Amino acid sequence: MNTEENIPDGDVPTARADAPTPHVDAPAPPERPARPRRRPLRTLGLIAVAAVLGVVGGTAVGYGVQAERPPVPLPALNQPGLAYPAKPLPKGQEPEPLSAKEDLQLKAEGDLRKLLLPKPEGARGGEGGWMSLADYADSFTQPDGALESDLEQKIRRIAVRTWSAGENRRVKIELAQYRPSSGMGAYEHVRGQQAIAIDEARSGSLGEPVKGSENGRYFVYPVERKAGYLDFHQARAFIQHGDIAITILVFDTRKITKNEIRSLAERQLGRL
Repeated sequence: MNTEENIPDGDVPTARADAPTPHVDAPAPPERPARPRRRPLRTLGLIAVAAVLGVVGGTAVGYGVQAERPPVPLPALNQPGLAYPAKPLPKGQEPEPLSAKEDLQLKAEGDLRKLLLPKPEGARGGEGGWMSLADYADSFTQPDGALESDLEQKIRRIAVRTWSAGENRRVKIELAQYRPSSGMGAYEHVRGQQAIAIDEARSGSLGEPVKGSENGRYFVYPVERKAGYLDFHQARAFIQHGDIAITILVFDTRKITKNEIRSLAERQLGRL
């Protein structure tokens, strides 16, 4: 006799540890109806055969109806006229080439060092130069990961300028240019650095937008204090301009205002 209980699928009956032991004279539980059986395979086979015959019959009828109809001509394939003239414009009517100020790509293809923001008057150092990829990667906390990421994003060259001002202020500006690729290296680099800056700032701030940039932002970090050491202040800016990633780092033992890092960011962006 089948005494299988009707248990929902996926549930496994388990005995409770605290359940009382049934008395030997306890009446047996009433029988429950067995689960309905599945449809026999033979019935399923007959239904499948009927369905196939119905599809084949319907297809044959459709072909027959279509064959009795007259052919309908297809519409002509139209080719819109090209926007460019078939022949070169006469001499003297050609459009004037873009000026160096208007052709942003031409400016970026030149000497990248000349696009670095010059050092302010009275600052020390400030000679702009090229930075090797090894030195650039070594400036990150995880050089191996930075090197692998930049190679993957097809970095092309890096121009850098540093200067010192006041007692302990140090400024560093980097222009990292990437080759055209589907990964948009400059965008990926800036986005990654901004995410790190938001996390390191520990203030929940998303930074402040840089005027004239779609995604550039600057950050002023909370002061770091440690017994026996001078206060440590820092501010950073990360901006994408086409295939160039702009990084501005400012360190000082005195407070760095938002206006100071904002001014650097806007003026360096204006150079591009």
